[in-house]
Amino acid sequence: QVQLVESGGGLVQAGGSLRLSCAASKSIFSLNAMGWYRQAPGKQRELVAVFTSGGSTNYADSVKGRFTISRDNARNTVYLQMNSLKPEDTAVYYCNALYLLYAYWGQGTQVTVSS
Repeated sequence: QVQLVESGGGLVQAGGSLRLSCAASKSIFSLNAMGWYRQAPGKQRELVAVFTSGGSTNYADSVKGRFTISRDNARNTVYLQMNSLKPEDTAVYYCNALYLLYAYWGQGTQVTVSS
C-alpha cells in the first residue's frame, strides 16, 4: 500500500499563488506515476499534472504555463506550484499514485480562488 499525505491549499485571490505538497510512504522511484487531480463541485475528477514512471510530465491544457509539478526524491514528495490562479481553479485537489496497478489517493485539499 501507499499512503499519501497532502498539505497546502487554502483561499487565495485571483492572480495569486499556492503550493501543494504530497508526501508518499514509498520511494517515488517505486511508483508507476504520481501527481495531482482535482474535482470541482458537480464535475468529474480531472488530471492536473503528473509524473510518469519515466520521469516525464503531463499537464492539463487548462494549467499549462501556470502550474508546475516538481519532486524531491529524497523526501518522496511531489509538489504542485500554482501561479496566476483563476476562480475556475477552485476545486478539491487530490494527490494520486499508481503502484503495482493500483491507484492510491490522498485525502484531498481544498483550493478556493476568489475573484
